[in-house]
Amino acid sequence: MTLEIPRNQPPGKEATIVVAGTTHHHPEAWKWYDYFTFNVDHKVIGIQYLVTAFLFYLIGGLMAVAMRAELATPDADLLDPNLYNAFMTNHGTIMIFLWIVPSAIGGFGNFLVPLMVGARDMAFPKLNAIAFWLNPPAGLLILASFFFGGSQSGWTAYPPLSLVTAPIAQSLWILAIVLVGTSSILGSLNFVVTILFMKVPSMKWDQVPLFCWAILATSVLALLSTPVLAAGLVLLLFDLNFGTSFFKPDAGGNVVIYQHLFWFYSHPAVYLMILPIFGIMSEVIPVHARKPIFGYKAIAYSSLAICVVGLFVWVHHMFTSGTPGWMRMFFTISTLIVAVPTGVKIFGWVATLWGGKIRFTSAMLFAIGLLMMFVMGGLSGVTMGTAPFDVHVHDTYYVVAHFHYVLFGGSVFGIYAGIYHWFPKITGRMMNETLGRIHFILTFIGTNLTFLPMHELGLQGMPRRVAMYDPQFTHLNEICTIGAYILGISVIPFTINALWSWIGGKQAGDNPWNALTLEWTTSSPPAIENWEVLPVVSHGPYEYGHDGEVQPVAANS
Repeated sequence: MTLEIPRNQPPGKEATIVVAGTTHHHPEAWKWYDYFTFNVDHKVIGIQYLVTAFLFYLIGGLMAVAMRAELATPDADLLDPNLYNAFMTNHGTIMIFLWIVPSAIGGFGNFLVPLMVGARDMAFPKLNAIAFWLNPPAGLLILASFFFGGSQSGWTAYPPLSLVTAPIAQSLWILAIVLVGTSSILGSLNFVVTILFMKVPSMKWDQVPLFCWAILATSVLALLSTPVLAAGLVLLLFDLNFGTSFFKPDAGGNVVIYQHLFWFYSHPAVYLMILPIFGIMSEVIPVHARKPIFGYKAIAYSSLAICVVGLFVWVHHMFTSGTPGWMRMFFTISTLIVAVPTGVKIFGWVATLWGGKIRFTSAMLFAIGLLMMFVMGGLSGVTMGTAPFDVHVHDTYYVVAHFHYVLFGGSVFGIYAGIYHWFPKITGRMMNETLGRIHFILTFIGTNLTFLPMHELGLQGMPRRVAMYDPQFTHLNEICTIGAYILGISVIPFTINALWSWIGGKQAGDNPWNALTLEWTTSSPPAIENWEVLPVVSHGPYEYGHDGEVQPVAANS
């Protein structure tokens, strides 16, 4: 199907779109209230994902600050232990399923992928809108569960604990995750079809932006793993409400089977959260270093390698669950192997930075900060990937430190880098760089102050997921709590910056960074159908020169 917008459209409130001999009318620009409706424009959906996810990030962050305030002292003197357990469970759930995954994949993916491959929209626009509108009800179900005590079994919902604590709240929690999983499946199908079949014919596969390669790998991984989690959660829901005994040990059920079903999805879920962030890094670094990306093909193929190997590492979460020796050995090896394609990306980014004309914008600062944080988290991950060490630190704060360095220092830093980088394209306005640097400094200090001491806490044996602890751990916990307060404060300059810049920031122009990927050839913000005439790709997306001269990446035809 050929879709074109006539070049000489007369001024007015609507643009005429000609599609295969039929005429459709669209407004020239969406009104603010259109962002609260069932809108099929991929850019509107991307913004809906980002804003909704950020609101849930604030909710999950408040839970984290409350938990750290409780952990400033050894006794449960601020939060009731049951409420602490509910905060701990739903903090992790919200941050993973309603913040990182929706913003990284749904937000940036929806807004950018069609623009980057030269498409008018996603392959299935209505399905795309449905995928988003499954997320707000899921979040409301999680919040509603607090009226019934809140789910208290951890974000893993291991039985038998999840079968005996707050059953109504646990049921609501399960329904929420099934909704989010369904959204992920629908969105992933859309991304795969869009990237494979809707890129402009003039774009060769070695000219596809690395962000699209990352989204493609992420989507395939989600399609393969998410149904397994949904199956496990549905069986758990049946055990809770319909008298079945799939996971009830006293009735012949097997709790370890649930762990396999959960982690077959939930370790690949780590890559669902970090692969799109890797894609963001591969877009931000070459633009702000004014240098071609080092090892384009290696970085692209490493995303696919992570997709494949990532399906064979889940048992490293179960080294203490009675797994036999041969299984520990196999999954230790596979876990260490998955570090190789990740290392390829790290070396590619560092090599891109080396000798580049680096502009220390807010986006670049967060990208460099991510490099440091993710290397730290990756090193601790390698140690825990070996069964003997993992048995020693399992269920201690060492695991909490690793997890947060990877997912906060990795994913959240990457989301911030992406927002600062593409905010001019999304809104047509620049963010304030001074506030951006303040935001980075507070976030960087807060992250390290909060999570670095947790390595020592874990090595000393402090268990995670408890509100009360031995007084010998007080000093380090006080440091962690101060860091958490700084992290909480760091959100304030970012929120002010985003709102103020969106309303009255400096006009950005179409391509303020002089970037070369296709999304920067459109207006800022992009027109509803993206281009008047679909672009023709003239050369690769990362062919920057050291002299700072930039050639256009596409020409209208």
